[in-house]
Amino acid sequence: MAMDDDFQTKPEMYNKTSVVEMLYESLKHGDTETVAKLLAIDLEWWFHGPPRCQHMMRMLTGESIDLEFNFEPRNITAIDDRVIVEGWEGDEAYWVHVWTLKDGLITQFREYFNTWLTVRDLRMNSVWEVKAEERPTIWQSEPREHLNRSLPGLVLAI
Repeated sequence: MAMDDDFQTKPEMYNKTSVVEMLYESLKHGDTETVAKLLAIDLEWWFHGPPRCQHMMRMLTGESIDLEFNFEPRNITAIDDRVIVEGWEGDEAYWVHVWTLKDGLITQFREYFNTWLTVRDLRMNSVWEVKAEERPTIWQSEPREHLNRSLPGLVLAI
């Protein structure tokens, strides 16, 4: 699946979710040309989880030629300039990817492996009026019933 030539000149034609969906499809089919067009050259990277589980980094950098891990998105949610994607593979692997886009290009990637994630909106009129734990939760990982074990939790503040 090749990306439309129009994407190079008109990234605004694609919404954030479509860009990220295109990335996963391109990775699935080994379309490295499209993957390269979707990612900023200076992609900012952040990872939380066991070092041996940096599967997406190995895929994006070409370190892993074989698809050693199946990233099948189960839930995709757009929030402002971010797209949050989550998936789970049986009882052993749960992952959340947070992609940040600017002008149709992915500029930042945060990967959480076997970590529950809560996204809170810290943008308020007065930072001093409301405690961080009282700020609105705008996204949470799927319910724990998908995995039969406890996982560490993190809060992503936007």
